Amino acid sequence: MQRILIVEDDIIICGGVKIFLESKGYKADCVYSLAQAERALASSYSLIILDINLPDGSGLDLCSRIHKERHVPVIFLSADDTDEDMIRGFKAGCDDYIAKPFSTELLNQRIMAVLRRTEQGINNDLFQYKDMSVDFDKMQVLVNNNLVKLSVTEYKLLELLIKNKGQVMTRETIIERIWGCDESFIDGNTLNVHVRRLRQKLEPDDKDPQYIRTVFGIGYTYGD
Repeated sequence: MQRILIVEDDIIICGGVKIFLESKGYKADCVYSLAQAERALASSYSLIILDINLPDGSGLDLCSRIHKERHVPVIFLSADDTDEDMIRGFKAGCDDYIAKPFSTELLNQRIMAVLRRTEQGINNDLFQYKDMSVDFDKMQVLVNNNLVKLSVTEYKLLELLIKNKGQVMTRETIIERIWGCDESFIDGNTLNVHVRRLRQKLEPDDKDPQYIRTVFGIGYTYGD
């Protein structure tokens, strides 16, 4: 049974979401603060539903830590509903963002979609998506069963995006993970050049990418 953690300080909302999710076959736990969430995360969860405005801090900070330290998808459920609020959520590493008030059935559909993206096609050694396959042990990439030769940096970039499939990776996060520094220390066009070269090698049509997709104003994501 998939287990979901709900981090929401409104007891009525938290309880209602818990009852609904359990009616859909999930196991759901409620906590009401960042401190309680930190303790709960000693256990394993398939997904976290997270409010931004909590009594002891911001859910954005918790999401950022989760994104860096573990592979658990996060859906924000927040009354902060402007485009800027949502962009901040995706930059913090969330997988989806739902504004309050919300439909419980919409929440259920978003949860199913995020879990599908998270679980689809990835294991420790082999990855298959559409016409691409990657053997992580051999560092080997094939498209339509043809071996694709990548530079070390191109491979690292592809591996990072694949292993975070279903998540939007910000430019800042990618640069930090690949080059070990922030954007101020490298040419801002460096990432763009590597993405362009990677698309030219992998995509059937690099003008309409199917594998490495741009999320405008934020960064990149892999696949659908």
